Amino acid sequence: MQLYLPIAELTVNIFLYLGMGAAVGFISGMFGVGGGFLLTPLLIFSGITPAVAVATVTPQIVASSTSAAISYWRRRMIDPKMTLFLLFGGIIGSSLGVVVFRKLRALGQLDLIISLSYVTFLGLIGGLMLREALRALWRARRGRQPRRGGSHHLWISGLPFKVRFRRSKLYVSAIPVIGLGLSIGFLGTVLGIGGGFIMVPALIYLLRMPTNVVIGTSLGYILFTMALATVLHSLATGAVDLLLAILLMIGGVVGAQFGAQLGQAMRGEQLRLLLALLVLGVAIRFLLSLFLKPEDLYSISLMAGFG
Repeated sequence: MQLYLPIAELTVNIFLYLGMGAAVGFISGMFGVGGGFLLTPLLIFSGITPAVAVATVTPQIVASSTSAAISYWRRRMIDPKMTLFLLFGGIIGSSLGVVVFRKLRALGQLDLIISLSYVTFLGLIGGLMLREALRALWRARRGRQPRRGGSHHLWISGLPFKVRFRRSKLYVSAIPVIGLGLSIGFLGTVLGIGGGFIMVPALIYLLRMPTNVVIGTSLGYILFTMALATVLHSLATGAVDLLLAILLMIGGVVGAQFGAQLGQAMRGEQLRLLLALLVLGVAIRFLLSLFLKPEDLYSISLMAGFG
């Protein structure tokens, strides 16, 4: 069954994108991540332009995060004060991200920047995740407890503007909290990622936040920043394809249910190892796309701004 996407200017098979949404939803449910880091590349590889792919993924992330965030809020597993500080940085980061997105799109360099960013960013994150997962598996086999804590982030305790976050039982500087929110908000808007796979380990290992409120707080942050990114993209770039987003949302809701069931049956070390390999696989695919010869050697389009 074919459907014309007005913003993407492409006729697509409905079942292909329903299946794509379901596959990413399955992975999101299994690993507890937003899935934007995987869905955006899949859309690009399927023929959707990077600008439309990045912008359209944001409402899909909002939809997938809403129900989970509500559930965590009802169980009081969200730190509202921490979320507000993260959002303060996220609003600034998302706004800057849209400005950079428009500039790169106007210069015709958006596709290249997105590809290079995914190769560098996912390659680095995936490599670190793979190393940590292999170490965890090695410790588990030898019967050792995973090491937590340490002194390599004690410099944070010396920063000024400290704030007490009662639900997280933390008394830390607001600077790294706002900086973390700003960075992920910027990356999420420019690259079309929710940033949960960065936010969660950063809150745990950088700020020493209790794990029982980390996921809920991360989901609350992602929900509001991606909602803002959706509005900004719709108004500033006009690149959000609502029909495509609806197809992805429907598939994602169904796939997430099955993924969550499988994820609960697997060990944490195994899940982290699979996620690391998945992240590295996406990075390698983008790296190959930079060197492979394209099917269309050139394209013709009308440029605005002349006459």
